[in-house]
Formats: sequence, structure tokens, C-alpha cells
Amino acid sequence: MKSENSKKALRNFFLNKRISLPDKTHEKKSFEITNHCLKLPIWEKDYFHLFLPIKRKAEIDTTLILTLLQGRDKQIIVPKIKGTRLESILLTDNTKLQINNWGIPEPEKGLVLNPKQIDVVFIPLLIFDKKGNRVGYGKGYYDQLLTSCKPSILKIGLSFFEAINKIEGVNSNDLILDYCVTPMGIKVF
Repeated sequence: MKSENSKKALRNFFLNKRISLPDKTHEKKSFEITNHCLKLPIWEKDYFHLFLPIKRKAEIDTTLILTLLQGRDKQIIVPKIKGTRLESILLTDNTKLQINNWGIPEPEKGLVLNPKQIDVVFIPLLIFDKKGNRVGYGKGYYDQLLTSCKPSILKIGLSFFEAINKIEGVNSNDLILDYCVTPMGIKVF
């Protein structure tokens, strides 16, 4: 019998739960998460990696965080899928975004930065646990990106939902979050 806390079960349950959120609730929770981000100890940093939301998967509206970062003159890096890896592309006024086959907005082209330049990375996830483990979509793109970053990289998850007690099946190569921001506040690990 499969556990209800296996990654696959959690992935299915929380994706469906997130997709079923009414638009107004989604908007309100995204705004609350963005406001809590203001309290993170990250604002002296310069290079921020930010995922852009997949609308069909009802991801957190990170365009609000994007506006916040732009207002503070931060260098913003957005991901572009290149084979089995993520490229880190510097977002500029001239960056043209397109929706890829998975529904992810990504730059058509741009300046590729070395992941070691990144100070903070916002990580998409479906759910996280009280130890800072997370369940994403299971492709490992962010785990791979994070292993290419400097050891001091700050890993920040964003979630509409509060932590569950435990995620089963965590691997030794799954990196633990430093923070997770929810509509209720900031969790520190």
C-alpha cells in the first residue's frame, strides 16, 4: 500500500488542491506571500533567481515578487529549460518571454549567467514539510540547479499551504529549504 505522504501522492493531492483554489483566493494568497517576502533577510543581496508562474498549474503569482525585486533594483534571473537542466537568464527590459511546451513562461534568449552568481533562489513547490523538504513536480530541475550554485545560496520556497509533518521518500540529494513563505508567514529551517 502506498503511503499518503509519498511524493507521488502528495504531488497529486496538492496540485489538485491548488488548482481548485478560487481565483480571488489565489490572488489574495499570492499577495500575502509577496508581503511576507519583504520580511526575509535577503534585501542586501543582488542576484535573485525567480520562477515565472505556470498558470494552468495555478502556481503562485510571482509577477508580484518580480515587481518588488525590480522596484529595489535587483538583478533578476529567470529559468529557461535547456535539455535536462535550467539555464539562468538575466532578465532585462529587452527580454522577450514565450510559453514553452510545459506552459512555463521563459526567455526566448538572453545572457546566461553562471549559477554561482545567484544569491537567492525562489523555488516552486507543491508542498513542504516541517524539516524544509519539498515536493515539486519530480523532474529535479531545481535540485540540479542548486547543486551548481555557491554553498551560501539562500533557498526560498513559496507555498499556498502550511507544512505537513513529514514527506516520505526524501533522497540525500534533495536539498532542504532555508525558508518557506506561505500566506500565514515565514518558516525558517
